[in-house]
Amino acid sequence: MRGDEIVVPENVRRFEICLYASLLVDTLSFPFRTIPEDVPESVIAMSALMSASLILLLCHLVWLAARQRRNWARWLLVMALGLSVLTLIGILNQEGWSLVTVIDAASAALTMVGLRLSFTGDARGWFV
Repeated sequence: MRGDEIVVPENVRRFEICLYASLLVDTLSFPFRTIPEDVPESVIAMSALMSASLILLLCHLVWLAARQRRNWARWLLVMALGLSVLTLIGILNQEGWSLVTVIDAASAALTMVGLRLSFTGDARGWFV
């Protein structure tokens, strides 16, 4: 290790791993989503592009929080989790459990664990 390297706290490293794993799960779940027959191809393509863009934005927020120590990015991730959980609850109320909702719930759980780690233990004081 060089003398000028900053050592990332263990909880921050775990936070980063959990959130990247959650985003990977979200990415891999896209093919399992059912699309009604009457939806035009252009809408499907736009939906895929928007999903990919959102995942890339969230990856950038994770990097900003974990590596650049940006507290505001961590709070944006908390808000994104809140919106995700509210959406998941709405879908569960309307459609019930399916493979996609189980995958979404697993992704949300990974995000919850990661965000909790970012507020506890040696992560305290890391974010500015």
